[in-house]
Amino acid sequence: MTLDTRAPRVSVVVPVHDSGAHIEKLVASLLRQSLPPDQFEVIFVDDGSTDGTPARLDELAAAHPHLHVLHIPNSGWPSRPRNLGIERARGEYVFFADDDDWFGDEALERLHDCATAHDADVVVGKMAGHGRRVPRELFRRNRFDATLANSPLIDSLTCHKLFRRSFLDEHRLRFSEGPHLRLEDHRMVVRAYLLSKRTCVLADYTCYHHRRRKDAGNVTARKFFDPASYFTGLREALDIVDAHIAPGEVRDRLHRRWLRHEMLHRLRRRRLLEAPPEWADQVAHEVRQIIRERFAPGVAAGLPPLQRVAAHLAEQGRVDDLRRLAEWETGIAATGAVDRRELSGSTLTVAVSAHLESGGRPVTFAADGGREVLVLPVTGVDPALSDSTGTLDKSRLDLIARRRETNEEVFLPVTFRTEKVTGTADDGTLHLVHHATATIDLDRLNSGRTRGTWFLKARITSAGWTADTPLALVLHFSADGARPVVRDRVGLWRRARWAVSRRLPR
Repeated sequence: MTLDTRAPRVSVVVPVHDSGAHIEKLVASLLRQSLPPDQFEVIFVDDGSTDGTPARLDELAAAHPHLHVLHIPNSGWPSRPRNLGIERARGEYVFFADDDDWFGDEALERLHDCATAHDADVVVGKMAGHGRRVPRELFRRNRFDATLANSPLIDSLTCHKLFRRSFLDEHRLRFSEGPHLRLEDHRMVVRAYLLSKRTCVLADYTCYHHRRRKDAGNVTARKFFDPASYFTGLREALDIVDAHIAPGEVRDRLHRRWLRHEMLHRLRRRRLLEAPPEWADQVAHEVRQIIRERFAPGVAAGLPPLQRVAAHLAEQGRVDDLRRLAEWETGIAATGAVDRRELSGSTLTVAVSAHLESGGRPVTFAADGGREVLVLPVTGVDPALSDSTGTLDKSRLDLIARRRETNEEVFLPVTFRTEKVTGTADDGTLHLVHHATATIDLDRLNSGRTRGTWFLKARITSAGWTADTPLALVLHFSADGARPVVRDRVGLWRRARWAVSRRLPR
């Protein structure tokens, strides 16, 4: 018999360390792939596991010829296992997965088809988050020629993507190694975006499920990392951007991503309030230094009002005021209601209204010399920093269907408007009420992949906040193709949910 020595289409590289049973969901999803086993390979790189993981991986490799295992001494970080996986990979494309995540059943086939159809160096597949944040706006639609200038690619900097292997080798794209290096995936991925001749975003199928394990290492230590080493890694990511992008609007927008997510994110809400004071002071110091040393004025100026104020307080070293701001912001949430719903055949029309509130009262804005200024609990801040005039007009209300079984989300097509409501006491304040209407073809929801239970929720994007609120409306799609059932999420919902979960195949 002649062995088929053709290179596989995709190599999946998985760093593994003391995974135990948590790896089984990933393994099961790999064995269910629609891409035939002879067209992809999986390279598990065991990073010195001390539990039963090495034996389990060897067992899998013995049973499945396309699963391979490399055992190495413990390196303490995923970078070395990933780099060794690249060296061992034979596939045309390489995907980096984590040992406790999993794939959609058609993920590898769809990702590879997208890559070859568009001759892409990088393909970013839609992600679903399980206990962790994943990009949202990036996956609103497919993008077959995405760049850092024309799309929110910068929102996705984890390495869980498809890369052309020859592209990785041509540019020596590898992960920085060392147990104390942070944001190594940011540095690798942003270089890839900048060097890629074509990057695609596949948003019409949930390719990758990203999970945060509650028992994954020392959660407290990971949450309260060493600020000096962390922000050293962040500065190196900024260096990569600066080496490729000239000063101006695009560089400012890319810098703004790190300011929002890796810097101000640490100094807001419960993340700041629950942090040890000494650690918070160290983070605030690092943020202050980077704002002063690295960022042009347009970086902070392009932030929404609340974050402009937070950046100003951080740059001034006003940590106590940052805590006051965090206490106030912690109470802010979205609330919404279904105003109308109509079902005609397979078409469901839903009208929703929603707003932001804190402590049961709407978030308010005050008139100040022709401006609409966010009312904040701190003093000594130039009102121009909280000027929301232009921002309020860009507010939107999205309606989203979330599938209970997989946590995947689908944006529904909506028409929306924002209503400015003046204060009842003629005090010069106003608040916003957002209205949206969606007309849903139930046969085409999620491209017809509807089986299961779908919750509807509203998502407000306004004045720098993005907040979700559940709606009292649930869609049930049976496995037998029967007409979907639309129910209010009230009354006997718990019993209905139990009945549906018993009936639906997993």
